[in-house]
Amino acid sequence: MEPGAERRPRLNRDGVLRAAVSLADEIGIEALSMRRLADELGVVPMALYKHVANKEELLDGMVEVIVGEIDPPSGSADWRTAVRERVLSARRALRRHAWARQAMETRTTKTPAVLDYMDSFIGMFQAGGFSIDLTHHVMHAIGGRMWGFTQELFDDAPRPGAAPSPALPPEAQAAMMQQMAARYPNILAVAMASAHEDSAVGQGCDDQFEFEFALDVLLDGFERLHEQGWTSAAARRRATAG
Repeated sequence: MEPGAERRPRLNRDGVLRAAVSLADEIGIEALSMRRLADELGVVPMALYKHVANKEELLDGMVEVIVGEIDPPSGSADWRTAVRERVLSARRALRRHAWARQAMETRTTKTPAVLDYMDSFIGMFQAGGFSIDLTHHVMHAIGGRMWGFTQELFDDAPRPGAAPSPALPPEAQAAMMQQMAARYPNILAVAMASAHEDSAVGQGCDDQFEFEFALDVLLDGFERLHEQGWTSAAARRRATAG
């Protein structure tokens, strides 16, 4: 190498993915591109293609990085505590990266890291003595909560990376509330039942509290069914008989 010539940074897949995660934290995944990432790393775009084939594969890998931030199973003998702790760890990981939920919801390929997480998550119920039958239905019920998120009923906040909606002037907000009260009184009453600081929309529901409330309700129900020796076959027979 000639004196004074700059040495290009040595890249590997892990370094590329972690740099992409950091860049997405800063600019969002909509603005993230292979060219933008290459500029950030000080390399030509072609250098990235040795490690990821395209942006979709890049996003798959970025999701792997996020999954790697989720705490492993605690090893607690209490399956309920183990599941709860892991779900809340997943939620903390997603909250550190505002774009992560959007990326997870758009992935069509389950990478080994994602499959490993799902397998170990199922394993916590198995270690608690749950039958395969009950565990199958538990996984359907818990859904996206295993990753630390759920669709909020009254959350109209824009998705990460989306342009923010222009704020309505106070008089327009007041008029809209009057219209809501007249046409949808029940929805408005429930949506405005409480106001908290820790909310995705700045007012209304406390997202963290509501998430944990629903998680605990589910876990309580799973525990009751497990103790009752619930089976889907028996449940179907009762439904048919009824």
